[in-house]
Amino acid sequence: MKLWHSPHGTPLPDYRQRPVLMGILNVTPDSFSDGGAYDGVDKALRQAEEMITQGADIIDIGGESTRPGADKVEAREERERVLPVIQAIRHRFPRIPLSIDTYKAEVADAAIDSGADLINDVWGFAHGLSEDPSSGDQRSPMAGVAVRWNCPAILMHNRPQPMEGDFWPTFLCECRAMIERATSAGLADEQIWIDPGFGFGKTPAQNLEILHSLERFVDLGYPVLLGTSRKSTLGLVLEAEVDQRHPGTAASNIWGLAKGCHMVRVHEVARLRPYLKMCEAMQQGLKYRFP
Repeated sequence: MKLWHSPHGTPLPDYRQRPVLMGILNVTPDSFSDGGAYDGVDKALRQAEEMITQGADIIDIGGESTRPGADKVEAREERERVLPVIQAIRHRFPRIPLSIDTYKAEVADAAIDSGADLINDVWGFAHGLSEDPSSGDQRSPMAGVAVRWNCPAILMHNRPQPMEGDFWPTFLCECRAMIERATSAGLADEQIWIDPGFGFGKTPAQNLEILHSLERFVDLGYPVLLGTSRKSTLGLVLEAEVDQRHPGTAASNIWGLAKGCHMVRVHEVARLRPYLKMCEAMQQGLKYRFP
């Protein structure tokens, strides 16, 4: 498979050579972990600079909280939150890859136009699906944006309610449908990433089952992003509040990389970077070049 590429020519990390570290930048007042901490251009820019210094490979910028029960944000407000931040970071750090964390096609389109390099869609191209009455085909607005820009996209599995019954057949069927929405729209294989959606539309037990048999998801054949950072399932296992879940974040990410994931999405870049560096060394073995 060819290597993914930005529509703006920004160099994207080669995930075939080492694990990729995505740093989370929430410019929202109500994120479950850091709501309100970076909801201004100056604060967001300082946080982005800190994460880049700490070793983040990609900055993922989101303008709407995805926590359960969070208020919905209109596209106009979401654009007003994220676009000035994207523009400021792109101006200050022209070579750092930027991701837009949104499920709204109009927000993604404006974000890419402002300098974002990839789309991170928590609804896997499912939001806003409509049927073409002449053909019966379902057309994804977000897929249209990605194809028009020839932009990489991370497709995350999600559903309104946790599934019942036999988990894996339903889960994998829905993941294949998610991928089909991208490929049928014309998005190139090398531009597609997938995310199992740890913590989204799943019970805590199902979240743990995804980690337990993660290789079954990896076997779908696309590079995989894993996002477990500070999630509630970790808190249930460790009996820990949000700011005390670092051991669970670290353990689940190391496990995920060993199972074949290529990128992890985290809040605490500095604390996770040494773990990824050690994983990289172990993956390379004799080929590792010591500092």
